Amino acid sequence: MSQPEFKYFPKIRKQLFTVVFGTETRAGKLFDIILLWAIVLSVLIVMLESVKEVRDSFDSWFFVAEWFFTGLFTIEYILRLVITAKPGKYAFSFFGIIDLLATLPTYLTLFVAGGSYLVVIRSIRLLRIFRILKLGRYLREASVLSNALVASRHKILVFLGAVFTLVMIMGTLMYMIEGGESGFTSIPRSIYWAIVTITTVGYGDIAPQTITGQAVASMLMLMGYAIIAVPTGIVTSEIATAEKNKKEMEQSKKNLEQSSGRSCTACGVKGHDEDAIYCKNCSAKL
Repeated sequence: MSQPEFKYFPKIRKQLFTVVFGTETRAGKLFDIILLWAIVLSVLIVMLESVKEVRDSFDSWFFVAEWFFTGLFTIEYILRLVITAKPGKYAFSFFGIIDLLATLPTYLTLFVAGGSYLVVIRSIRLLRIFRILKLGRYLREASVLSNALVASRHKILVFLGAVFTLVMIMGTLMYMIEGGESGFTSIPRSIYWAIVTITTVGYGDIAPQTITGQAVASMLMLMGYAIIAVPTGIVTSEIATAEKNKKEMEQSKKNLEQSSGRSCTACGVKGHDEDAIYCKNCSAKL
């Protein structure tokens, strides 16, 4: 994020902006690392508080720690608003909304019991680690996966429609075969059994008792293994296509760069800058 122009207290606000929003300086990186550890500790405290034995032993400590972290994150959020030239832009940005949500759950406990457990929302703030550790290239790779999922959405929807039709038919069939004596008390409950079976989860709360029902169940289980492979193949195919398109775009960009600019008289390679002295391919003098 580039430094904005400040109207009031420009020097102090610019220094704070560099520390709070930047990661290029030592102080900025240290600030973000401390912030990430505070987020991890606050989420860990909420998880431990949900354990009855631990909560009974350290209830007062949890109370103090939670309000300490909430106060810390509240001060941080207000500080970000103050040192930003356009507070509204930050407040309605992705991280701005997450930063606000990270402070609200504890205040919510003043009105709603159990609201403090919503502080696990703070874990989303750990996404800042991508900015701190310069992991932006992984986000670019993630875009390839998201593009593949978007491209395969129609095929996946057709697949889900076919699976839904199958479980409705099989659920209705099992309801007719087994009946309420075996736990298939209604068609919706039988459809639930078909979904659990075809996804190979198998809770075991409902099971066919007749030979015919067990035969149908066995067939549905085997179909489940085949069905699971379908969406995997669809997404894998789209990922390969997206990767191919990405490489083609990079190659076309490279070719475009090479086709423009100065040419080397020795090897004929193009794409040199106007102020270049030596060829980037054969090192001959231009």
